Amino acid sequence: MNRLTLRARLTLLYVVLFTVAGLALLAITYFLVKWQLNTKPIDTRMAVTDLLKTGGDITKLKELLQEKAEQSRQDTLTTIITQGGVALGLVLAAATALAWALSGRALQPLHRITATAGRIAAGTGGRGLHERIALDGPQDEVKQLADTFDAMVGRLDHSFDGQRRFVANASHELRTPLALNRALVELAVTRPGASPDARQLGEALLKVNERHERLIDGLLTLADSENELTERTPVDLADIAEYVLEALPPGGPAVTRLLDPAPVTGDPVLLERLVQNLVENAVRHNVPEEGWLRVETATVGGRSRLVVTNSGPVVPAYEMESIFQPFRRLGRERTASPARGLGLGLSIVRAIAQAHHGTATATPRPGGGLTLTVTL
Repeated sequence: MNRLTLRARLTLLYVVLFTVAGLALLAITYFLVKWQLNTKPIDTRMAVTDLLKTGGDITKLKELLQEKAEQSRQDTLTTIITQGGVALGLVLAAATALAWALSGRALQPLHRITATAGRIAAGTGGRGLHERIALDGPQDEVKQLADTFDAMVGRLDHSFDGQRRFVANASHELRTPLALNRALVELAVTRPGASPDARQLGEALLKVNERHERLIDGLLTLADSENELTERTPVDLADIAEYVLEALPPGGPAVTRLLDPAPVTGDPVLLERLVQNLVENAVRHNVPEEGWLRVETATVGGRSRLVVTNSGPVVPAYEMESIFQPFRRLGRERTASPARGLGLGLSIVRAIAQAHHGTATATPRPGGGLTLTVTL
């Protein structure tokens, strides 16, 4: 019973109730007709009178008439049972179909709630947390459930929007002092008479300042990519991948390109950042001397796919989800050298993919390295 759907259980409940009521009605009808036949036996006086006039045997005639009367009562009761049972079966079949249709209509608002919740959870439909059920109708239990769900999603939407606005505003506010720091340090190290120690310290400060600027830029990109896209442009992932690979500096790992057409509709700037982050991640976490990376684009099942595979150290399978979280690196390190990156690259990749109604996944290679797949 627990494995049946709610609609099937409601239909079964209706059918059982109707069956019990129909059987009760049939039983009452049977006993009423039987009582009526027993209380009103067949009148045999006219037949006896006719038999006396003709000189027949009255006793035999009476027995014969009583036997026929009893047979008539039995035939009547049997007819009620058989024909009533057939009628009950036909009505039961019609009631089952009617109960199924009525239960489906009654559960239609629940199907709408489930479909909306599924679209919000999967990030499909183009609106995400901005979507609402907005169920019309009387203030019954289902309407209250839909309104409660809308209120919950509204609070989540407001919370996430506030978080994104805070990140964006804080990032913008931090850009000004970082630019001022860079200008002051550059002025100090380039002025005449600056000592070698001062120049060395200035260069170190400029590197730290540059790292902070890249961090702010990454936070801004992450905040922008989590917002709903307002404008979409047809682009090809193969063209973007070709452009990003052409900009790679020489002396890096060997690159293999398998770039088949992969058209998408989205934000070209964000999609370029997505491909760039994947390629930079593959270059950064690679074998220093004999490393390699492979970039593939294709259209599979009506969806565009970008796959970046690279050699490198062996990566545990249980770390695959953690590398997509902001400021999380392998081994959950939160501090690293500038060559290790900021821990935002793959977080931005997944956020951009989800903004384009896609997915970003990672799988470890048996010989070391990763295979990163983005499907849009």
